[in-house]
Amino acid sequence: MTPAPALVHGINEPPLWSKTLGSLIDEQADRYENHTAAVFSWQNVRLSYRQLADQSKILGKAMLEMGLRNGDCIGVMAGNCYQYIEVFLAGGRIGCPVVVLNNTYTADELRNAVQKSSCKLVFVSSEIGSRNLSGHIDILRGSSRKNPMLPDLRRVVCLEGSQGGDAGVEMQTYNTFTSNGHSVFMNDSVLKRAESLVRPGDVLNLQFTSDLAGTTGSPKAAMLTHINLINNARFVGDAMALTHEDVLCCPPPLFHCFGLVLGFLDSYTHGSTIVFPSDFFDVRKVVDALVEEDVTVLLGVPTMFISELEAMEKTGQRPRRLRTGLASGSAVSQDLMNQLRAKMGVEKMLIAYGMTETSPVTFITSLSDPESKATTTVGRVIPHTSAKVIDSNGRLLRRGERGELCTSGFALQKGYWKNEEKTKESMKEDEKGIRWMHTGDEAILDDEGYAHITGRIKDIIIRGGENIFPREIEERLMQHPGVNEASAVAIKDKRYGEVVGCFLKEVEGTFRPKNEELAKWVGQLLGRHKAPSYCFWLGDAGIDTDFPKTGSGKIKKHVLCDIGNNVVHNGSVKARL
Repeated sequence: MTPAPALVHGINEPPLWSKTLGSLIDEQADRYENHTAAVFSWQNVRLSYRQLADQSKILGKAMLEMGLRNGDCIGVMAGNCYQYIEVFLAGGRIGCPVVVLNNTYTADELRNAVQKSSCKLVFVSSEIGSRNLSGHIDILRGSSRKNPMLPDLRRVVCLEGSQGGDAGVEMQTYNTFTSNGHSVFMNDSVLKRAESLVRPGDVLNLQFTSDLAGTTGSPKAAMLTHINLINNARFVGDAMALTHEDVLCCPPPLFHCFGLVLGFLDSYTHGSTIVFPSDFFDVRKVVDALVEEDVTVLLGVPTMFISELEAMEKTGQRPRRLRTGLASGSAVSQDLMNQLRAKMGVEKMLIAYGMTETSPVTFITSLSDPESKATTTVGRVIPHTSAKVIDSNGRLLRRGERGELCTSGFALQKGYWKNEEKTKESMKEDEKGIRWMHTGDEAILDDEGYAHITGRIKDIIIRGGENIFPREIEERLMQHPGVNEASAVAIKDKRYGEVVGCFLKEVEGTFRPKNEELAKWVGQLLGRHKAPSYCFWLGDAGIDTDFPKTGSGKIKKHVLCDIGNNVVHNGSVKARL
């Protein structure tokens, strides 16, 4: 029997919400009143749904008072602080897209992102963790009456303390700026007039994709609407069965869709409570929050879970009510899932898949999925979403065949900000007029509609003309008792063109397995050609003690490729089998 086409459709129930963030804020405040909406443990701040609504009005008025109007962009670069949430809600209320700026940006990258997004107002922390951002603030404000590099920027607001010196762009503290919302000229009628101009299909949030290239190249900012983000958060929260009794712990950063949408908005749309333990990932504070706040749901990427398990092993702490969690960025191995169940009490960890341009989730596993699907797939499509797998010529493939994953439906971005060319490259209409996002991810759709992501198409290792997919090698390596984490990349080779190289982190307190043992381990199950030719252990000479990662926790494979090729082709033989 011929396999079915690799095309799946999500259910059309429940109906999509067509509402703005401002209307959602007021609805949730009326419904949940003094119920705690967000906890910022490291700031000793707890905010109720009513307090967030009131503060969003005050801050929205302050934004209007300085002259912002519908469509003007607001930037924010900060850790996971309460001011971040207030800025996001206020901007959404008055129709000003909020540009979330990556915490790892250099000063030049920050200036470039602010310039590309035409921000008129930027909120910035003076520091994030131990990182001082005074240089970032200096480059924003300039040294002349008006910063020539940022002609649209009118004001910079420092979230903590004050910044002295010769400021070209006007500087204010957060408290001073907020007090402007109490101006006699900014009454409720002015705010309501601004709110009346906002539409559900308007842009709520700008998120730069991970290939932003500092001051060069062509950075892309995804335009995500109120409909995009509110419904995506709602459906993902439904998958986790969230209620007002749940307490979520969110270590991922707010500048990424994971923290902002799958964290805050998931919780907010369901009347839950969300906890931000620290301004950046601090495993000690996360573990403390799990216990002290009686957390029921934990969010993160696998590397975070591994660190949390190691910390709990040392302290003996264990959450009381933790029932589930959400992982994104990479798959959770069966071994890690077993540890989460045994040591944290997590019965099932959900896996979400998507991309910034899709708000972000299009596939997610279910609490009712069998274990075989829960740990080896990214689940099935969410409601009001479709997906297909195509070959390099755009031809629809069959179930079980590898190809590029494309998605369509409500979650697709409006496009890239002021970049129609890049929008047309990645979002294409088919013969029926349906718009599809080409993800760049290689995938398989199985007979039951589950998606198996086999890796980025550009990350495929081509050994002697044969395609090798890094993810299956990584998953096999992490099943070895001596390997904690693994990342497979292409290493240049004179004979085969490319061979497999693996960067590995060993399990603490165990003997490091020999390279030959790992090659045999992989080859037994996947075939000899997929066995690693090179093994690089974190912490060895010339290799850092941790994987290079983006601010959202994803491993930078291109950096590992550069490191591996440099080690190999500079004459090192230690990594060679």
